[in-house]
Amino acid sequence: MSGVTQNVENVDDIDYSDIEAKYKVEYDDSFDNTLIVDGVPIIDKSKLERLLTKICKEFSRKGVPVKPDDIFMPWDESTGKSKGYLFMDFRNANDANTALLAMDNHPFDAKHTFKLNRFDDGEKYANMDETYVEPEIEEYTPREHLRAWLTDPQGRDQYVVYRGDDVEIFWHGKPSQCELAYKPDWKDFLYVSWSPQGTYIATLHRQGVRLWGGPSWKPQQRFAHPLVKLIDFSPCENYVVTWSNEPIVVPEGKPQGPQYFSPDDEGNNLAVWDIKSGHLLRTFSTNTGTEGAVKRQMQWPALKWSPDDKFVARVTPGQMISVHELPSMFLHDKKSLKIEGVVDFEWCPLSDKDRDEVEKVASVGAKGAKKAPENMIAYWTPEVANQPARVTLLSFPGRAILRQKNLFNVSECKLHWQNQGDFLCVKVDRHTKTKKSIFCNLEIFRVREKDFPVEVVELKDTVTDFSWEPKGERFAIVSTNDPNLGNPGPGITIKTDVSFYQLDRVKNDFKLLKTLPNRTSNAIRWSPRGRFVVLATVGSSTKSELEFWDLDFTLEDRRDGQVVKEDWGSSIQSLGLADHYGVTDVEWDPSGRYLATSASAWTHTLENGYAIWDFRGQELLKQIQDRFKQFLWRPRPRTLLSKDQQKQIRKNLKEFSRVFEEEDQRESENVNTELLALRRRLVDEWNAWRARSKKELGEGQGHDHAKEKQSEEDKEEIEVWVEEVVEQIEEEVED
Repeated sequence: MSGVTQNVENVDDIDYSDIEAKYKVEYDDSFDNTLIVDGVPIIDKSKLERLLTKICKEFSRKGVPVKPDDIFMPWDESTGKSKGYLFMDFRNANDANTALLAMDNHPFDAKHTFKLNRFDDGEKYANMDETYVEPEIEEYTPREHLRAWLTDPQGRDQYVVYRGDDVEIFWHGKPSQCELAYKPDWKDFLYVSWSPQGTYIATLHRQGVRLWGGPSWKPQQRFAHPLVKLIDFSPCENYVVTWSNEPIVVPEGKPQGPQYFSPDDEGNNLAVWDIKSGHLLRTFSTNTGTEGAVKRQMQWPALKWSPDDKFVARVTPGQMISVHELPSMFLHDKKSLKIEGVVDFEWCPLSDKDRDEVEKVASVGAKGAKKAPENMIAYWTPEVANQPARVTLLSFPGRAILRQKNLFNVSECKLHWQNQGDFLCVKVDRHTKTKKSIFCNLEIFRVREKDFPVEVVELKDTVTDFSWEPKGERFAIVSTNDPNLGNPGPGITIKTDVSFYQLDRVKNDFKLLKTLPNRTSNAIRWSPRGRFVVLATVGSSTKSELEFWDLDFTLEDRRDGQVVKEDWGSSIQSLGLADHYGVTDVEWDPSGRYLATSASAWTHTLENGYAIWDFRGQELLKQIQDRFKQFLWRPRPRTLLSKDQQKQIRKNLKEFSRVFEEEDQRESENVNTELLALRRRLVDEWNAWRARSKKELGEGQGHDHAKEKQSEEDKEEIEVWVEEVVEQIEEEVED
């Protein structure tokens, strides 16, 4: 018995502290994973389930999934309603931090915006030391100006060249001013793209999109959209759309947050991003499905921006147009525009005057400026049963129908806005009653005039290209009746006619100015300043002509924008004819003084490269480069000069021109001086070589023998002629 007692006493003496320490369960009394959400709608208990479902959906859409069971809603017992805030538990502190970053200041609806705080912050702020401590002032680090290239003293433009795996960005100006601006080391990308105002250049990689900019071309933003193939910027550079042919997949363990896709985005392939914050705003699916055995081709851009960046819209063919507000991406007015049969639509561009009003409202506020003009949408619907085809102009967000036009025997319509929104041309492809032949009509809406009058230009042929003159009242078309148009064989070039039309303010219709018959041109490229136009044959294996035309060659034909001669086409003159073999792309620079043509290896592999021409068709530069892919001019934003300032500059143009002419003269003199120095150096080298040769010859054969070898060549004198302009006088001769 005593032995048993002794064993029990020995058991009590065993030390279990190491085991207890190893398996001790720590009680977490912190609330790091709990957030307080303010700005929640005040409801009664009957609406609780719907509200929690919507809140969970909003959080999940931002990459922070939460369940209704994780939410505690306090109630006011006296009224039976909620108190306008709630508590939300997450799995850990990291998820809570992600939710705080993603959802703080998030607009829940038009009247409520979420305000998020950590639960522990309440106690921290309640016990905060009220003794003021002056904060440390951080050293200011200036950021690079993203539009610094506009301050170039020589006023040069830039362009980017993509060849092989290398990208180069060049300055372009006078021959002596053209130089390499930057050669980045970007690797493994699909192609490059400038933003509409030239602030950023985008590169598309397997992992997503990178934006670069500033004088040092540092990375400015990135968007994680794997396998991205297409990109589209909003007009004011606030947002960007990315698309991939592969649906979005979010593997487990991938980063979550406002800059990444969430599980709710899986299956979609179109994404909208905020450029400044890098946040994902929303995703869509562009799967068009099949109709019978035919799969519809996706239109690009799939989302179309309003010119002021306030709205973005997409069409569901045959059903509706859905317009979303920015930056919330909520459906405007919570409903789409239900339009039976709708095929396509386009936003009306803002004129310079309207854009000034929009900027004034944004800077001064609604009290100090006129109301900004409403946006406008044009859309068309085809013939259905006994209903004719129809073109409609609609104000937005007012949704008022401004004008409708019925059309008959319609096969297809294309909407072409003039860049100031003054005119809308609807190119209508019509068929005869037998549907065996196609012809074209141009229905032109004069948008700035009362009741939106419509002028009709009837044509007998098929129109293959249409283009408005920028800021003008003229347009050009390419038309053809070539029977090979529908099915051109190898080596066959379609014969075309190019015609120019002008608005006749007296007769209130569009009058034919001139037709250029028997051409092969299939592309019209207006200078961004108007007046000059290039007619190009693009994508042909046998023809590659470039025709340079001036539509105001005789300047005295026009006074204050009004044509005063009876011969409308007399001022249209050819400036030059050129050729760029295998040309695939034609693009004017922002100044309208230079034209670039290129032959991309993405289309063919024969004589790839690019060329730069002046507006008269004189070749300034040509580069033949293997594996050349892309040439893009850098766009420029709108001028900061007011209308009065521009008018004053035009008035004193001769005075300003004199300064630039003096600079050109000095540059020419410098070039002549350098050329003269080069020639003198070459002459000196030649004379020195002759002297050495004579000396060596004399030493080898003796003085007498060298004397006999004296010839007329030894007595040759070299003279250098330099032409110098002493004085230049300009005289104006009056008739």
